[in-house]
Amino acid sequence: MLMDEATSPETATGKAPVLVVDDEYGPRESVAFTLSSEFAVETAESAAEGLAKLKQHPFSAVILDIRMPEMDGLRALEELRKIDPLVSVIMLTGYGTLLTAQQAMVGGANQYLRKPPDVEELLEAVRQQAQATLRRRHQATLSREAAELNVALKHEIERNEPHVWHGRASIELVHDLNNPLTVVVGYATLLIQEARALADREPVLAKKLIENATMVEKAAEYCLYLSENWRKAAKTTTAYSRIDLVDCIQSVRNVISLENTAIQFTGLSEAPITGSKFELMRVFQNLLKNASEAGATVISVSVSRQNDRVELKIKDNGVGMDPERLRRALGGGFTSKESGMGIGLSICRHVLNAHGATFHFESAPDEGTAVRVSFHLAPAA
Repeated sequence: MLMDEATSPETATGKAPVLVVDDEYGPRESVAFTLSSEFAVETAESAAEGLAKLKQHPFSAVILDIRMPEMDGLRALEELRKIDPLVSVIMLTGYGTLLTAQQAMVGGANQYLRKPPDVEELLEAVRQQAQATLRRRHQATLSREAAELNVALKHEIERNEPHVWHGRASIELVHDLNNPLTVVVGYATLLIQEARALADREPVLAKKLIENATMVEKAAEYCLYLSENWRKAAKTTTAYSRIDLVDCIQSVRNVISLENTAIQFTGLSEAPITGSKFELMRVFQNLLKNASEAGATVISVSVSRQNDRVELKIKDNGVGMDPERLRRALGGGFTSKESGMGIGLSICRHVLNAHGATFHFESAPDEGTAVRVSFHLAPAA
């Protein structure tokens, strides 16, 4: 049975638990003594005993000797991964077993050290690998919770299938939350990877860590914003007010942060219209993410005034679509993305129609896509 991904390997003493598996008493106890000042160490004199302990509770790191009777390190590593695929494993290799150690790395080990290991090298290796285990468990927990949430929402949709409009609302909610949640997971992964460096040793990396943490926070807050406004919208009619179109789309850009895509803003610095900022943010979130996921490296966003109307144009250099694919995408229920639902553009059309805006879409294969949206200019304040 696999180890529970959500289980924290930290002991009651606050020390990360480490398992040392070696059939030789002297080397085993020497490694255990070296690590005991920082870690809660358990030992096992055989692979079978070590695997039994792994089944009882999780460890932050396992130090495994390659040469052991009855079951060698490679075979033990194979069985260990069936119990806990996330724990870091450090292989101890003696003289003449370097090739075997390299085979262990291919088989799922995370690091190998020559036997007997240098004290400082051993401590640093276990520190890093214990942190790596913690990161993997945290990321696995996030992924599992997201998957469980998705399953629960789908079950809820199926249960209420007779209520067509309620079902559609739930589907749209899943779709809207998918993009920012993807950002949360992505930035959380970066944050975890960069957390290995300490601020006093790597100030530049520490600065980047803070930036990524801030981005995670913004994306998470946007998820809460979507959920809360959806809850309110279910009870009351959406209220329109005077908003700034430029500020609205800038807010979306800052939340979804398409880091690998250059977004170029031109035109008006502000453009007052009447509408719901929450609803329009849903539209711009879909349009910008669609452009990025179509392989665009540049997305140009321009806002201009045409008499009593404000025109927004979003143009990208992505793969584009032929007329038939464009027709199906605008109709809803069609997507070329593996994890997509095919309702993004349908949501856009519905929201923009409610705002009295016109919506024009142009696309061609290998030439990218251009979207033009025209709003009524808000009356003078």
